[in-house]
Amino acid sequence: MSHFHAVVWIDHSEAHVIHFSPDDVEQFVVRPNHPHHKVHSTAGTLGDGKAPVDKDFFHRVAQALAGAQEILVVGPAQAKLQLVKHIHAHDAALVPKLIGVETVDHPTDAQLVAYARKYFRAKDRML
Repeated sequence: MSHFHAVVWIDHSEAHVIHFSPDDVEQFVVRPNHPHHKVHSTAGTLGDGKAPVDKDFFHRVAQALAGAQEILVVGPAQAKLQLVKHIHAHDAALVPKLIGVETVDHPTDAQLVAYARKYFRAKDRML
């Protein structure tokens, strides 16, 4: 099914991708292939203190967003920004569909859908 809006909540261990319309919701959970791979900082190690970005994880999240015309990216930390950076570098077709990036802690999927609906309604009123 095709939905106009999508929201993705992402952290280092999973991404909840939700496509929705006024009367339908379609949900996906994407996890890194390597469960011990972390996107967050590895302070105290040699090098720049950052774990390498899991490009495959971000690529699969971007694939799960396909079909959406407006995308909101949310999450508690840096993974949301790394996803946006990945999309800009590797998934150019999604770039104009990125509507916003917001910091959101750990909502339930129902809270996430409610948040995204409110966000998109407010955005539409501003136009």
